[in-house]
Amino acid sequence: MSLIKSGDGAKGALLLISVALCAAFSIGLAHAQQSAPITPKLFSSEPAPVIQNIVVRGNQRIEPETIGSYLPIQPGMRAEDEFLDLALKTLFNTGLFADISLEMGAGDILVITVKENPIVNRVILEGNKRIKDDKLTEEIQLAPRSVYTRARVQSDVQRMIELYRAKGRFAAIVTPKVTPLEQNRIDVIYEIDEGPRTGVAKVNFIGNDIFTDNELRGVVLTKESRWWKFFSSSDNYDPDRLEYERELLRQHYGRNGYADFAVVSAVAELTPDRKDFFITFTVDEGPKYTVGEVRVKTTLAKLDDEVLARFVPVREGQTFDGERMEKAVEAITFATGASGYAFVDVNPRLNRHPESKTIDITFEVNEGPRVYVERVNIKGNTRTLDKIIRREIRIAEGDAFNRILVDRSRARVRSLGFFGEVEIEEKPGSAPDRTELDVSVEEQSTGSFSIGVGISSTENFILDLSVEERNLMGRGQFLRFRVQASSRTRQVDVRFTQPYFLGRNLAAGASLFNQRTNFRESGFIRNRTGFGLNAGFQVSEYGRGGLNYLLTYDDVTIENVIPQTFGSTLPLSSILVPGATANEIFYLNALGGIVTNNDPNDPNVVTQRVSANLCDFVNQVLTPTCDSRGTFLTSLIGASLSFDKRDDPITPRRGWRATASVGLAGLGGDVNYYQTEFSGAIYHPLIGDFIASLKGRAGYISGYAGDDVRLSDRFFEGASTFRGFEVAGVGPRFLQSNTFIDPSNPALGRVAVNDSFGNIAGQAIGAKAYAIGTFEILIPLPLPAEYGIRASLFSDFGTVGLVDDNTKALNNNSSFFLDTDGDGIADLAPIQDDLSIRVTAGVSVSWDSPFGPVRFDFAEILMKEDYDRTEGFRFSAGTNF
Repeated sequence: MSLIKSGDGAKGALLLISVALCAAFSIGLAHAQQSAPITPKLFSSEPAPVIQNIVVRGNQRIEPETIGSYLPIQPGMRAEDEFLDLALKTLFNTGLFADISLEMGAGDILVITVKENPIVNRVILEGNKRIKDDKLTEEIQLAPRSVYTRARVQSDVQRMIELYRAKGRFAAIVTPKVTPLEQNRIDVIYEIDEGPRTGVAKVNFIGNDIFTDNELRGVVLTKESRWWKFFSSSDNYDPDRLEYERELLRQHYGRNGYADFAVVSAVAELTPDRKDFFITFTVDEGPKYTVGEVRVKTTLAKLDDEVLARFVPVREGQTFDGERMEKAVEAITFATGASGYAFVDVNPRLNRHPESKTIDITFEVNEGPRVYVERVNIKGNTRTLDKIIRREIRIAEGDAFNRILVDRSRARVRSLGFFGEVEIEEKPGSAPDRTELDVSVEEQSTGSFSIGVGISSTENFILDLSVEERNLMGRGQFLRFRVQASSRTRQVDVRFTQPYFLGRNLAAGASLFNQRTNFRESGFIRNRTGFGLNAGFQVSEYGRGGLNYLLTYDDVTIENVIPQTFGSTLPLSSILVPGATANEIFYLNALGGIVTNNDPNDPNVVTQRVSANLCDFVNQVLTPTCDSRGTFLTSLIGASLSFDKRDDPITPRRGWRATASVGLAGLGGDVNYYQTEFSGAIYHPLIGDFIASLKGRAGYISGYAGDDVRLSDRFFEGASTFRGFEVAGVGPRFLQSNTFIDPSNPALGRVAVNDSFGNIAGQAIGAKAYAIGTFEILIPLPLPAEYGIRASLFSDFGTVGLVDDNTKALNNNSSFFLDTDGDGIADLAPIQDDLSIRVTAGVSVSWDSPFGPVRFDFAEILMKEDYDRTEGFRFSAGTNF
């Protein structure tokens, strides 16, 4: 409302413009125009007064100079009604004021009286359980120290309701409240009634004849609510999801030949009690088409039609498949890109023949307009330096845009392991032939101080203390200090790696370690201390080479005290090596009992049972285990070469990787051997989200310069490396345990003793060669990905074997042969070594639980040797805190 008073002359004229307007409705110029209509011209007979000065009153936080900077009028200008009205609207548009009045006072002074909007002290959320505070505060406008307006409150309420509807809670109510505080501050309280979760009572389809309702329900994401689906997050109505499901249905019909399929409508109806939705899809299936003539036409100079046609996976007579069409476009684009054409336009033309229900397909391939990369912007790296990311980008500013290089860049940045999410988005540049690339990353934790505990079938218990940083100071460097203890291993190691040494694409690293391992399966303990140096370098876009040097000092000891039984007349000097002593000796009668007072001169003594260190027995000195005792210095130099063409380094769906390495020990030290190892994998998607993989590993080691391969340097396979077998449970074995020498006839050999599982007791002695493959199918589970539960079907197959001739020397001594059936005839050689094929199959389940990773392996043995050690179940679990 405007009020104008006139006096004697222009100087005494008083113009009062008073507007009482709640700031909650001042959300824009248009709104201000409605609330403060322009005052009609009142100084028709005489000019408006000249403003001599401007005075601001009522302001508390905002400086008068700041308010004056918003005004379109200044001292010296006439107080025209239009200018005053514009000044009023301009101040309201700032959103800083709840009330404003303009008044021309005595002396032609323009007095501006304002009432400031309050400042938000706190934003309090009450009653929200299904959506956490941090998720809601990210979406709303009001925040501490922001200016309060009712428009912002209404916008926040609407946004929170939208978030709850996306979660399936359409009955959610958000009530805003304000608590006034001193100094024109307020607390804003949002009281949230989340209401019940709105489910989906039924998903209906109209017009479908080819596929049943149940089949189509399996295609769409939205599922019908059932009481047992408490893990599901897709049994609620989501409008955004409904639009996506239109496309899913189109793709499903397109894969099965229905090129004219269309979703006529998709309607969601809420029940009167507001608890459930009925969702109805009306579809028009159309006819089913087969592929007619397939041709490729190109204007590219270096490629002709026939060459490109070979890359097209669509053939005449096939059922029309929209997905195969997309793959054909990708294949042609890739083929032309590999031939040097970075900008290609592939346009498939479809010519339908309704009478024959066939579709002729012509792929028109032309060179597209060239587009160049103007800028590469790195966003979201709050910790990692820009150069760490940029050096992984395979396309530079000024280069021609290339989709293959962009995809490769994303994979390389993601493989760093520093970021949870990596996205590369194209944006228009300053000209039509220019584009900008926004590389957006989301930093994730790369450093950790962890104390871990766990259990497994192999280690029984595990304690782990680790300080690790994979992105030291944001420079991409790796540093780790680790202490680990378990029932079989004690380890301390320090490692450091600089991925770009001296600013070049050359990785350099060093390590220092001590490891004590109890190889229970082979009866020895190895204490290893050493240090290593390594370097890595790029050999191609997908290939990498490496060099390494390792110097280790090994102390191999045998700490295994066993009893053996001998004839009573055999002197101790013939039983133990010179200088060795027995832990204890028992003299036994014919029934195996200890004679009175354990007297060796008792006439009833038949045998003597001697307990001593395993390698103190004369008959054990030449065994493979005892032959590896001692201290050894190993100087090993090695090289490796690897290639990785997987589409994703973390969760691959297609592609392959391969690694080969060689090592040579003998450049100094006490040990001479050479070894080579190979590993590789191929990944390929099957139907849906099923992914098949074929993996393989192989290795060979052999001594030279007269040296055999020591026991501790051989290959031991089993457990996690060959599921279905125990640790070192597959491969060559020395069969022996609590042996018995028949005192009446030692030539008869030893009597084999079976363990509690019925296996002939013995020890693994490792192998010089192995070749193990795995065929695995990853099974998609009907569980949300955030649960971290994965399952797969697998089959492990391969062979492990070969030992040196000196290791098999015991097979030439009949006194070491075993009597397996108790008939008094020793018929089994002590060293068993057979390169026969072993095969297992089973199911593997892993879970990234809140307590740490958990894994279960269930395996069935299909092929094995009698002396192998098997297991049908293995698990491991651990945690960090």
